[in-house]
Amino acid sequence: MDEQLTFDFEQRPTIKGYPELRWTGKRPYRSTQYYPAQLKETYGHETNGWINKIYWGDNLQVMSHLLKDYRGKIDLIYIDPPFDSKADYKKIIEVRGVGKAESDSTSFEEKQYGDIWTNDEYLQFMYERLILLRELLAENGTIVVHLDYRKCHHIRLIMDEVFGADNFRNEIIWTYNGGATPPRDYPRKHDNLLRYVKDCQKGKWIFNIEYRPYNEQTAERMKHIHKGVMVDLDRGTPVTDWWTDIKVPTGPRNQEKNGYPTQKPEKLLNRIIKACSNEGDLVLDCFMGSGTTQAVAMKLGRRFIGADINLGAIQTTTKRLLSVANEIESAQMKLEDTEKDVKYTGFEVYNVNNYDFFRNPLEARDLLISALEIQPFPQGEIWDGELDGRMVKIMPVNRIATKADLQDLASGLPYKTYEKRKKENPTQPVERITIVCMGHEPDLKAALEKELIDYKVDIEIVDILRDKANLQLKRDSEAEVAREGDKLIIREFYPMNLMQKLSLQKEKVEEWRQLVDSVMIDWNYDGVVMQPSVTDIPEKNEMVKGIYDIPEDSGTIRVKITDLISESLEVEVR
Repeated sequence: MDEQLTFDFEQRPTIKGYPELRWTGKRPYRSTQYYPAQLKETYGHETNGWINKIYWGDNLQVMSHLLKDYRGKIDLIYIDPPFDSKADYKKIIEVRGVGKAESDSTSFEEKQYGDIWTNDEYLQFMYERLILLRELLAENGTIVVHLDYRKCHHIRLIMDEVFGADNFRNEIIWTYNGGATPPRDYPRKHDNLLRYVKDCQKGKWIFNIEYRPYNEQTAERMKHIHKGVMVDLDRGTPVTDWWTDIKVPTGPRNQEKNGYPTQKPEKLLNRIIKACSNEGDLVLDCFMGSGTTQAVAMKLGRRFIGADINLGAIQTTTKRLLSVANEIESAQMKLEDTEKDVKYTGFEVYNVNNYDFFRNPLEARDLLISALEIQPFPQGEIWDGELDGRMVKIMPVNRIATKADLQDLASGLPYKTYEKRKKENPTQPVERITIVCMGHEPDLKAALEKELIDYKVDIEIVDILRDKANLQLKRDSEAEVAREGDKLIIREFYPMNLMQKLSLQKEKVEEWRQLVDSVMIDWNYDGVVMQPSVTDIPEKNEMVKGIYDIPEDSGTIRVKITDLISESLEVEVR
């Protein structure tokens, strides 16, 4: 069966004289298993046998899934991974149709993702993903990793190890203005882009030189210096590795801004994608965020794959790509057939491993603690809480628990306490442990017992994927949707979690449409994959229609209503 496929990775030989970055708990990552993906939604159609792909899930599992069909086939990889900024990134959620708020009563901050790590945890996280990215990269491919001062020096050493120091091509400095000025330091106003190729020995990596115009003084001087010599002054001079001409999108009127934290400007991705790929090439961004890479790739006629663990990123990117596709298709209609470029505007949305419990991983711990009635401990403790005399550990969510996770857990246990308990009661377990996970590798319990072989332990595994029917993890949304003649009418919509958050703000909402981000409708749902022909995505200050004309050839109707915090409810109407 496909689910049992495993992939072994080629290990680069150790080269004398090259430094290697070490950290506590550094583990080799030599193989992974195949993870299934479920197709959930399709927008548009194939072009030349290809349709773009968006994945919701842990990108380690997404890339393990991609290895089966795309190993060595990705032409360009761009990632903007966590920076270890020690911050939680938030998005302001505003109720629609109320105008500019005079107070906080019509808006609130919603956490999108956290960027708080221990150093060792962060480095292992990046190490494993960079190894998988190398496996996916084509022989003539390029990878660009976007970082800042916090971890750039560490990640460059890891990339030297994974990709080979000889395959390093550039450290690009992207400078920008704005933001606070520290009183005791120089303002930090640049990011670092590390550019590596898969194999510099073959010398066939893709690179398209971009030129910038000479300024007037330089152009005049060049005319005098090169009298009698052909110099292409109109073409200009090549862009260097110091980028000062790309600004961060700011201001409420900026058309690119969509409210997603750490959003990068399209001009930045435009330069990278044009330089390091050709039309029709395949581009991957597995830290997708707001979908800038995918939007620019679509505009430039590249194929793309995107992934993110945050459902808010999936919803934001889906809306953005639908808007870009509409713009492209409208522009193409005005052109003659001979003038049209090939654009890949269709895309599919997948879940990997069907982990659809938590819209936001930051909320997972609290939801599980509430659902399982765990007595919580402060964050930062070894254990997350206690349940019926058992110490509870909640493993990372939205991916399966691995034996490597248990090694990390075992390394921090209180062994002095265990020695004391063992001497006092040699026949009793030194600890009663409950592991809460969302799926797990085989023999996980046996693996932990092996780690603790010197001690008797009582271990219980609670698998949320298996036991989900017995848990109430969150309140589901409700809706009243009816078919009246040739009209589909959404009468009411109750997004329970959003309404709870708004109740904390003491906000009164006049009608359900104020709480809705989008409505998607498939008039002929096949029971498996939504293929919406209606995508009602209003502008920021507008609201969805709520009433829709039903086509004569409609069958089973599937309606997807997404609220302002990206939680969706799907309803069937016959």
